[in-house]
Order: sequence, then structure tokens, then C-alpha cells
Amino acid sequence: MSDDRGSQETSTTVRRFCKMKRRLRWAFALLTVLAAGSGMLPSLLRADELRERLKDANGVQTDVWVYNDIPAAMQEAHRTGKPLFVTFRCVPCRDCAAFDADVANGSDQVRQFAKDRFISVRQVEMKGVDLTQFQFDYDLNWAAIFLNADGVVYARYGTQSAEGSDAYNSVEGLITTMQRVLEMHGQYPGNLNELSAKRGETKPGNDALKLPGLRNPEKYARETTRSNCIHCHNIHDAEHLQALKEGNYTPDRLWKFPLPDLIGMKIDRRDGTRVSEILPESAAAAAGLKAGEQILRMNGQRIASIADMQWVLHHLPGTKTQVEVESSESGKQTLLLPDGWRKHDFSWRGSMWNAPPRLAVWLPELTGDSLTKLGLPDGDGALEARWINQDSEGGRQAYRDGLREKDIVVALAGQSVRMNSRQFNAHLKLNYKVGDVLPLTILRDGKREELKLRLVE
Repeated sequence: MSDDRGSQETSTTVRRFCKMKRRLRWAFALLTVLAAGSGMLPSLLRADELRERLKDANGVQTDVWVYNDIPAAMQEAHRTGKPLFVTFRCVPCRDCAAFDADVANGSDQVRQFAKDRFISVRQVEMKGVDLTQFQFDYDLNWAAIFLNADGVVYARYGTQSAEGSDAYNSVEGLITTMQRVLEMHGQYPGNLNELSAKRGETKPGNDALKLPGLRNPEKYARETTRSNCIHCHNIHDAEHLQALKEGNYTPDRLWKFPLPDLIGMKIDRRDGTRVSEILPESAAAAAGLKAGEQILRMNGQRIASIADMQWVLHHLPGTKTQVEVESSESGKQTLLLPDGWRKHDFSWRGSMWNAPPRLAVWLPELTGDSLTKLGLPDGDGALEARWINQDSEGGRQAYRDGLREKDIVVALAGQSVRMNSRQFNAHLKLNYKVGDVLPLTILRDGKREELKLRLVE
């Protein structure tokens, strides 16, 4: 009796499953026809293919994000009247991966804002992106731009420094910026005068593939994969190379997107506009700004985040200049900035490595027992030549001048090495130029040798 009942239940379950399967097939077929008729299907298939090639595990919320299709999102923003929230993510890069996961596929709060209040885009490659419309700090591994469907930029979000890739980014800070953007959107176009300067000047080429200084454009023009992706920092690389060809490159270009700390304002990183500290003897202190104030505008531009402040400061010269800061209590104040105010530690930047001069040698620092065994004085460090890139002219020249893999660099220009690999390369960029000779002291088989490497690129 029980066996018969079990058999009947199994038979019923199978029939139900088959019926549901037929319905799902019919629904999928209908969706396919509708998508094909509307022109959506090719776009959806392209998105799926790109997501698979890049192994983009965080790009799965297809009901929230328009995937890598800014023009389609702009059309939808026109139709709905919603503002655009465009995120740029370099999928192959590990930096910012945790924050990216929180934003794209984790935080319920971000998901609700992104789905209900914005037309949201997950852009995972720079090919085809309008570089005049979408200007930001291209050395970031994650960045966001908020804009109106007509192209007016409301705000930027995403900041990085030598402290680490996620030292400034948080879901709380992003949500706070999104709330400010919605307020601006509600006031638009009455507030156009404080937004117009947030869009940059026309870029030469206007497309990453067309930048005159881009190395190997034919390689990047092929189908995008994890190993064939135009990283955002490649745009800065192209700008550096073009400036070098034109004879107007200077190391000052490396001090990009200065933090407000450099003018004396430390900003609460989760709020984005509230001053947490005024640094003594700074331009902000001299102007009378106070901790606890909200920064409302800088040079007339509405401020919604630290990245907005960096955008204003980025467009100021590094020589003696001034910037107008409007705050919630002090009102409008003019800050007088001294010569060299932009200088800071840029060693975290991906675009630093391709800035001239390029040694084209991987020199990671030695630590722990490996460093102790060298018997160097306390405080001294060492860098090991792990790889010499002989596909590069700089690497070939270093090899011709005597450098070998496993050589240990212990001094530069007679001074002990007291820096890590990134700092060594930053020092190189700031103190040497193409054509100079780099004097290194190395240890090889326990013996000291002096090398002079000519910098050729």
C-alpha cells in the first residue's frame, strides 16, 4: 500500500516537473523573440560573452546593472528621467575587489539605490568609452561617475592613496554621495552653473584606442580578454608617452588628483565633505577653516565627495596659486597655495611604472631572513633583480650595462637603499630622465660591484 502511494507521488512529481519545464521553455522562447525584436538579444549575448571572458564574478546582477553598455544606459536615463550611476571596474586587478563585490553584488542598500533611483552601469573595459565625457583618476581600480542623461556630471566617487586601495572607499561613503547626487538631480537644471565645470575639456582621440600615445593599439583592438584589456591606467600611460614625444613631459604630471590633505583639510572618509581635521600651518588653517564644517563648493563647483575635491585641485597648477573654498560655517574663503603644494607619494599609481625613465627591471625588496643574511647595517634595505624585461629597450640596455637577474641592489648613487620597490621607482621618475646614467651598487655572489645603467626610454 505504501509502495503504491510512493509510486503515485513520484509519478505526480515527475508530471509537475515536466509541465514546469515546458512552461520555462515557452517563456524563454517568448523572451528570446521579444529580445530579438527589440534589438536586445545581441547586446545581452555580447554582455554574457564578455562577462565569461573576463571571469567577472561580480557582474551577475543583471536586473540592477546595465553591463558594459553606456549608450544603452544613456537612452534609458533619457526615457526614465533618472540620473546615471556609472562604475568603472578593472576586473583583472585585485585591488578594490572587496569593495567592488560589496557595490556590485553585496550591499542591499547599494542594490536598492542602484536599481530604483538610478540607471546603473557596470563598465568593465575602456574601449569605446567617451574620454571627454568620462574623465576621472584613471589610476583607480574602481571609480564611479554620476551624471544627467544630457551629459552634465553631478559627482565622482573613488579615491586611492599610498595607504591602500580601499582606504577611502566604503559603502556608507558611496551611499552618502548617492544621496547628494539625488538632491542635485532634483534641483537640475537650476543648478547648472555649479556643475558645468565638472565635465572636462575635449580629449585628443576621445577613445582609448585612438589616443596618439597608446602603445600597441593593434593588440588592444582585438577581442577583449583578461590579458588583452585596456586598463584605465593605460590612458595615463598614453598621455605620458605622447607628452614625451612632444617634448613637454615633466615629472609634475605624476602628482595627479591631489588629496585635500595637501591644502590642509582632512576629510571624513565616510561622509566625504565634512572636515575632520585642519592641519596646522596649512593654507586651510591660514584661511580660518575649522574642523566639523561641511565643504559645499570649491571654485564654484558643488562638492559631493573627496573625489570631487580632487577633481578641482587636479586642474590647478603646482606652482603658487589659490583656490576658493565655500564651507557651511566659514562661507567663502580663498586659500593661498605655495609653490610645490601638489607634491605627494604617488608610488601606488599603476601609471608610474610606464612613466619615463623606464628601467624595465622588477626589483622587489628583500625582507626577513633574506635581508638579515646580507649583514647590512640596521635600517638599510636591498632590492633583488628578479626579472629583466629584455623585450623592452630599457631592460636590454640594463643587461648590456651589466645587470643580471639575482643581483642585489644595496645602494643608489652611493646612498644605502632605504626604500621599497615602489618608492625606488618613484625616486627614479623624479630624479632622473631619459639619457641619464643610474649608478647602482650591487651584491653578486657576496661581492660588491658598481654598475652604471644608461636610461634609454
